[in-house]
Amino acid sequence: MTAPTTRRRAVPAARGARVEARGFGWHHPGRDTAALHGLDLVLEPGERVLLLGPSGAGKSTLLHALAGVLHDDDGRSGAGELLLDGLPPDRARGRAGLVQQDPESQVVLSRIGDDTAFGLENLAVPREQIWPRVREALGAVGLDLPLEHSTSALSGGQKQRLALAGAVAMSPGLLLLDEPTANLDPAGVRQVRDAVVSCLDRSGATLVVVEHRVAVWAEVVDRVVVLGRDGGITHDGSPGEVLGAAADELARAGVWVPGRVPSTRAPARPSGPVSADPADRLLTAAGLAVSRTQPSARRLRARRRAARRGRPLSDAAAGRDLPAAVSDVDLGLRRGRALALTGPNGAGKSTLALTLAGLLAPVRGTVTAHPDLDRGAGPDPLEWSGRELVARIGTVFQEPEHQFLRATVRAELEHGPRVAGTPAAERERRTDELLRRLRLSHLADANPFTLSGGEKRRLSVATVLATDPDVLVLDEPTFGQDALTWAELVELLVELLDAGTSVLAVTHDEDFVRALGAEVLELGPAGPRVPLRPAPEPVR
Repeated sequence: MTAPTTRRRAVPAARGARVEARGFGWHHPGRDTAALHGLDLVLEPGERVLLLGPSGAGKSTLLHALAGVLHDDDGRSGAGELLLDGLPPDRARGRAGLVQQDPESQVVLSRIGDDTAFGLENLAVPREQIWPRVREALGAVGLDLPLEHSTSALSGGQKQRLALAGAVAMSPGLLLLDEPTANLDPAGVRQVRDAVVSCLDRSGATLVVVEHRVAVWAEVVDRVVVLGRDGGITHDGSPGEVLGAAADELARAGVWVPGRVPSTRAPARPSGPVSADPADRLLTAAGLAVSRTQPSARRLRARRRAARRGRPLSDAAAGRDLPAAVSDVDLGLRRGRALALTGPNGAGKSTLALTLAGLLAPVRGTVTAHPDLDRGAGPDPLEWSGRELVARIGTVFQEPEHQFLRATVRAELEHGPRVAGTPAAERERRTDELLRRLRLSHLADANPFTLSGGEKRRLSVATVLATDPDVLVLDEPTFGQDALTWAELVELLVELLDAGTSVLAVTHDEDFVRALGAEVLELGPAGPRVPLRPAPEPVR
């Protein structure tokens, strides 16, 4: 392969932060091994660094430490020394800006303008400077919405842009980005990257970015640092040196190397036209319109009463007048087939998926479960009990934390099967198998909320697989995965497809779409389209 080249640039008078780690380590309470160990690292002001490593190698832990948000309250978690401009990071107020893996956790206010201004206000930036900087930051990341737009109405990808805008607006000396483009569409990936580069060109800030889309960032960084599974540094050098000479070694360790996609087994049955084989259908949508704003409980009750009595009901009374995110959807989820929902951020992909999963009410149209799926529970998934739903349709949310309920990874995996009435011996067998297949065995006794982003995503997928549903609805299932765990997840889903499970995936991962042999329902301003076409070239 051709080694990536480093882009030459003129660096402004340095106001970037200097980072120095000497023997730094961090051990999360309750874990058997340290997340980071014996880290020696110096970043000079203005350097741009891509931080790589397999899932769980401690990348996010290092960013959190640099941001000053890790606290060693009992004196037993930290080791060595970590300095930001010569100070412990928690004392270098305002010098570091962090964008975390889960943008949902960074939204603090109800309007996007106020949320972007939040950091500036906390740093006591003069009022006359705040709003010009807010508008500039929102424009830079491509969030072209009114300042009063509700943050709760944003898609996951739009929240990711909002979090980045808040960090960029503060003009930090050290910009820390943890998977900043993970939930963005391909055009958004490059737009956000270019916005970051523009910000760095103006400010001279130091950059540390964690990202599995290696090729996107290799063009614009000076240096690549790779963490190993033991929490130490295995490689450190220019992009050409690390991603060229060490490509084979990195690929074996699970690091995404540009131009390389892990080999996986293809499904036994290639997908045919979405409308074919009606007998194979498990779930059908007809004339479906979905909305991020849900009808009230009163309207839903009125709608159900009218349907039972065969009486017409006005749109306002039934909640059918709500603004639709997606309209005129006709599709069928079929046994042993995969369907991918793609399209730009904010197109309504997650809302459509949650409606098909029986978790949101349609505005118009119907979602109908066929007899092989409903098994006596009735044709409308929205009417099913929780126990009936988890045994038939399993849903993985875009934010993994939204579905964690128990104190350990093992207990989390056992919860769904217990609700579904699975016998104890079978629960234990499924749990052990999923822990092994998704490389979570060493974390069986850990608290789910302490896992890395990639580990949380694998656990959220595993909790749904544990109930053995007929239909899987997955929202960005490959987010945060290294190449090895990505391949293991694909192999597991291919096995389920071959066994007759239907898979619906909201995704921007074109390699994943290709690996599952999935058909594509593309959402966009012109409405849904169902093109039977090869996925575009990868963005990695």
